[in-house]
Amino acid sequence: MRSVAHEDRDSAENAQVRFLSSPAVHQPLQVVLEQRGLRLERAELVDLQHRPGAGATGVFRVHATGANHTGSASSLPSVSPAEPAELYLALTAEKTPPEAVVDAGMGADTRWSGWFHPHDPLLTGLALACDPESVAALWGRGASISELQTVSYRPLRRAVLRAVLSEGTERHTVFLKVMRDGLATPLHHRHVLLAAAGIPVPTVLGPPVADVLALSQGDGEVLANSIMADGGRHLDPAEIVDVLDRMPSELLDLPRRDAWADRVAAYGHAAATALPHQARRIQSLVEHVQRQLDSTDRGPVVPAHGDFYEANLLVRDHRITGVLDIDGAGPGHRVDDLACFLGHLAVLPAVDSGYVFVWQALRRFHSHFVETVDPKALACRSAAVALSLVAGARDSGRSDWQSSARQRLEIAESLLQLPQSAAGW
Repeated sequence: MRSVAHEDRDSAENAQVRFLSSPAVHQPLQVVLEQRGLRLERAELVDLQHRPGAGATGVFRVHATGANHTGSASSLPSVSPAEPAELYLALTAEKTPPEAVVDAGMGADTRWSGWFHPHDPLLTGLALACDPESVAALWGRGASISELQTVSYRPLRRAVLRAVLSEGTERHTVFLKVMRDGLATPLHHRHVLLAAAGIPVPTVLGPPVADVLALSQGDGEVLANSIMADGGRHLDPAEIVDVLDRMPSELLDLPRRDAWADRVAAYGHAAATALPHQARRIQSLVEHVQRQLDSTDRGPVVPAHGDFYEANLLVRDHRITGVLDIDGAGPGHRVDDLACFLGHLAVLPAVDSGYVFVWQALRRFHSHFVETVDPKALACRSAAVALSLVAGARDSGRSDWQSSARQRLEIAESLLQLPQSAAGW
């Protein structure tokens, strides 16, 4: 039974999400722009993040012109009244350091804070990682930056940038992971620990700087490409389990992070916020998953990856040659790593219609995994992972994101019916 406090919080966050997508959001955007002497011409919501229990955040591409006053000093270039500028601006309902943001006022019974990208208040190294000269000076080793692109950005959480460095005819790629305060050093430790154990993680290019960790490019192509091409049929599912078997025991001494199934209620709330007309259906799925979680065997605590799926695995010549995104490596359960793999795999057709071999891949990998863990635990935890991906459809930039979200929900429901053995297929 959900408490009144939880229901009030959910209602407030639903209102925040609606507000960020409404014309009313122009008022707080204008408040932030006025701090820089700018006037809003138009705005486009390019990313919307909703973290249940914390609040909603939106990133906007804004076109602004110079106003009649100069505003406060900033690192932004000056804009004349006749000269339009394209800027990226974020608004959040989450708690942020007041000295690092602009008070954007009230909207939808929420006090909003704003900032200009890349000056994220909780990712203090993001501005450094977005500056080509700084990147070249810190990690270029004499090379110049020919490309610097954002690969992913979760406001207030993390970012990844890709830098291509050129020296003469030689080019090499460096990835920059921008972390919250104090998190880059533990990630550096994980990379060193796993590399020493023979896990093919990207090489760290020195200690972190301003919570930015520089990594070499991994060897191989993401497994997702093989799955799109032929369902990854040349990759032995035993390879997947073997990588997990080789995770070092020292991971057990690290802090433990919740698996996706541990937060199924929160992901259900996020899904219902994205698809309010499916709220009862989603709540029914959450309750079903929770009952299964309580009655199935999770297995022993073992060294775990924590975010183990096709986009975080590189392959070459039908072998796994790279393991990425080890931020969550630590104590966990094998069934959750395998469920993470299956849940993401099953959802791929809802991400891109080109994934036409997913059913065959799901059958192959599940048939192997199901022999190593409790089948019912694998099924309900795979469903929880798929449910966690429903709300993400909204952030895909697709005009048909609601259709994709509904498809992800249907997939999550179907995973509860995974066979109890390979013979069940």
